[in-house]
Amino acid sequence: MSSTPHVSARFAKNRLRNTKELIIEIILFFAAFVSVATTVGIIWVLVSESLHFFEHVSFLEFVTDTVWTPLFEDAHYGILPLLAGTLTTSLVALSVAIPLGTIIAIYLSEFANHRVREVVKPFLELLGGVPTIVYGYFALVVITPLLQIVFPELPGFSMLSAGLIMGIAIIPYISSIAEDAMRAVPMSMREGSYAAGATRFQTALRVVFPAALSGILSAYILGISRAVGETMIVAVAAGMQPNLTINPMEPAQTISAYIVQVALGDLPHGSIGYQSIFAAGLALMLLTLIFNILGHLIRKRFREVY
Repeated sequence: MSSTPHVSARFAKNRLRNTKELIIEIILFFAAFVSVATTVGIIWVLVSESLHFFEHVSFLEFVTDTVWTPLFEDAHYGILPLLAGTLTTSLVALSVAIPLGTIIAIYLSEFANHRVREVVKPFLELLGGVPTIVYGYFALVVITPLLQIVFPELPGFSMLSAGLIMGIAIIPYISSIAEDAMRAVPMSMREGSYAAGATRFQTALRVVFPAALSGILSAYILGISRAVGETMIVAVAAGMQPNLTINPMEPAQTISAYIVQVALGDLPHGSIGYQSIFAAGLALMLLTLIFNILGHLIRKRFREVY
């Protein structure tokens, strides 16, 4: 009989612990549910509004027409010029961000000492925290005049200038995630490479980099998504003129820049011109989804290999 209070206290303690764990589990579930519900809500809004748009504009015209003038009296709704501007500026940005971001990640992970790393990392984080509108005006008033010295025929607005500065803005995202992936590689792999006679450079490229490739590809995917969805830099530096071209020396408009242009305008809610931003947003989301799926498949393949 004397053990009964002790047993009851233990059961009460276990019941309290289980109740706390249940509450924590419910909180975590709702935290995850918020992200899922937000995504579903965004998709629902884009699809529902886009269906109203496609009641007036054929889907075939939307994906094949080479002219995008929804705000003009002679309206055309071909997404190809905006798609070309988005892809061109993104390719220019990634051609800058991926090589430089990877090199910075390798240096910080494998070669930089602690003091250098503590100095460089805050600057990279500061670079990633600069507002994109500041990058846009920096590209317009600094980068474009410098490029015009090399390319005198370069206009005041160009996808080249916007893409270059956008690549600089993306570098911190790629370098930070790629460095974390490389530093997560076990030190035993490096020591085994050194024991076999490899140099630090050979170890970094032939051992650490392949072992961390899955995480590095995740950094690249984030950079691609960041480049495709960039708004203010391209809106300021690339111009607001839809132009079906892949020549980075010319001005153009991206999908996100067009959405900003219409969202800040005076078009009445429910008009075809206003609904066109939802169709453009749906196209941008599908483009990002395609890149993410391809990146996931590539990352999964390399994870299985290494």
